Amino acid sequence: MGRQEKIARSIVRIIVQPSVNGAQKRSESKNSFALIWTLFSAFFALYQLVLCKIRPADFSNLRREHWKLSDNDYIDSFQPPHNGEGGKLQDGLKAIGDMGFSGSTFYSTRDQKFLVKSIPRHSEHSFFRDDLLTPYVQYMATNPKSLLVRICDFLGPSYAVSLGRILRLAPSHHIVMENIMYGREKAKDSQQEDWEDWDLKPTSYFYPERDIADGALTSEATLSQLADEFHDKIILTQQQADEFFQLLEKDTMLLAEQNAVDYSLFLVRIKVAPEQQPVSSSSPADSSMVPTDPPSVPPAPPSWRTGISSADGKYIFRASILDFFWAKHKLQPKFMTFLINAWNLLIRKDGPMSITTTPDEYRERFLKMCRGIVEVQEDEESGLVESR
Repeated sequence: MGRQEKIARSIVRIIVQPSVNGAQKRSESKNSFALIWTLFSAFFALYQLVLCKIRPADFSNLRREHWKLSDNDYIDSFQPPHNGEGGKLQDGLKAIGDMGFSGSTFYSTRDQKFLVKSIPRHSEHSFFRDDLLTPYVQYMATNPKSLLVRICDFLGPSYAVSLGRILRLAPSHHIVMENIMYGREKAKDSQQEDWEDWDLKPTSYFYPERDIADGALTSEATLSQLADEFHDKIILTQQQADEFFQLLEKDTMLLAEQNAVDYSLFLVRIKVAPEQQPVSSSSPADSSMVPTDPPSVPPAPPSWRTGISSADGKYIFRASILDFFWAKHKLQPKFMTFLINAWNLLIRKDGPMSITTTPDEYRERFLKMCRGIVEVQEDEESGLVESR
């Protein structure tokens, strides 16, 4: 069994069999030799993880009471397929590659409803656990329309210390989050046009990979991991645009208050087939391809989580704020800030990076970026289009 399969098995086990670890501990405590052998085996495991749920009651309350996602439906998404021979636990997740500069691993559940992302950096998972988690839970419980990605579970190491964790061969912390690309595979099977997506951050910051020697010292693979650019407009009605900006301002205020920077807007664009487009701009597009079952609701569609029809009826858009785990007051961000300040002082003044700027300044540029990709279309009677 390879690295990805062993990590997947560890994750699925704690979701579908949460009592196994606890029962195992109680049983082993009666047999000191078994306990020693288990700890010895766990220590030398390179990829196998002994995980536990962090603040499980808080996430369970969010899922059941506020997002109307039953425990049975949630667990069922992680169950391995039934093939008559008994599916293996690791088959409940599908690896979708290592992504981003952080070295995070990504998995999707077999039904595509949830993603599992590793949080390997200590500065990031400790920030979420110690600083952001309580405000996040409280905020998401009272703001059902929030664009912040819905995190359904937070997994961390249990009692065992392993060689894989020490050598950082296996990430110790993971989040389970909704997948706003849910429905894409079904659309592909129906031979509909593939969905487009962008991971957007302000590009006006100093990115050494891009800006030093015009990127000549960096591989194409590294450059491809930088933030995307959306060279188009999201055409919205005035009401849609006002709500979108209000949500962005409120969500980013929470992140700024907690000292977070470098988060991104994940944008999904679904093309509406010509025969499904409205005959007039005052009629909504046919959104029958948009899934309405959990984890996408509530609130009921339309929402930025399920899909908002563009004012011209040509597209359906989804949006979510991701990757809000980088905080200015943690040790690694402080060190990076020192390095960039030294660069600007001694070598060349290029300004801050998105990970070394202040939370308020990053929020300002992020909101400006979001406003820049929106165009407001007036009603049919006026026939005017106002650029935001």
